[in-house]
Amino acid sequence: MKRVEEDQDLRGFFDAMIEKDLDIPTPDFPEVKKPKTISWWIPAGIAASLAAGFFLFLEKEPVTPPAPIGEVIIITLEEGPDQELQFNIEETTEMEIWESPTASLLTEF
Repeated sequence: MKRVEEDQDLRGFFDAMIEKDLDIPTPDFPEVKKPKTISWWIPAGIAASLAAGFFLFLEKEPVTPPAPIGEVIIITLEEGPDQELQFNIEETTEMEIWESPTASLLTEF
């Protein structure tokens, strides 16, 4: 019972405070107008600076011309002295000999 009475006293106290607060007039605050022109100038300026820096400081890599269409590069792997494997790279204008990549499977196994 004692707890219920304490709760009612607290409720009554806060209800009285709420009624007093309702009597307090609230002042009128003037509206603050934001300048809308500045808000988009800053990001646009940053973007323009980044774009200009990207194009000005970008180094162009030299473009190597592609090999003529008639040239063929043949890369072979051969066994040298002391059973060392060596790469041989040859450039020709025609493909003279063609060997299947799986031909070694027929002869070795």
